[in-house]
Amino acid sequence: MASVTSTYARAFADAVFEVKVDPEKTLGEAQAIAELVAESKDLRAVWEAPSITAEQKRAVLDSIVARDGISQTVRNFVAVLIDHGRINFLGPIVKQFERELNQRLGFTEAEITSAHDLDQTDRRTLEAQMEKLTGKKVRARYSRDASILGGAVVKIGSTIYDGSVAGQLERIKEAISS
Repeated sequence: MASVTSTYARAFADAVFEVKVDPEKTLGEAQAIAELVAESKDLRAVWEAPSITAEQKRAVLDSIVARDGISQTVRNFVAVLIDHGRINFLGPIVKQFERELNQRLGFTEAEITSAHDLDQTDRRTLEAQMEKLTGKKVRARYSRDASILGGAVVKIGSTIYDGSVAGQLERIKEAISS
């Protein structure tokens, strides 16, 4: 599956940059379609059914595109997935497409977990620190986990920066026991 998602995501990113459409807008539209497919069992059934012709499947797609104001670039990409029987990979492909865009645009993704919701000032400060650390612009996703007690845990790629109170207590415990 990884090669399928990577291949389609890379090709979609190539198309977006070749046609010079707004990558952010295109990503948002692709995410909206992926979310629609994930939420609608009936839509998945239609697009995955071998007994329904490609023309009929594209007609359903075209009505969604017209209703939601989706761009021709995203429409064509989803049509390719439908035609090649890969629509069941749409969600993972869109996630990989986001990673591909981030890489090409010089962004890095950060998952930030804090004990409480951070206000905008704290978020900007934390993101600025991560930008200095990585040398890239940061796109952060925030979540809350009261079990870390305070501070924050930041995950960028496979690297974890643990500035949580729970993490500090664990390090103190290890130091005392050794």
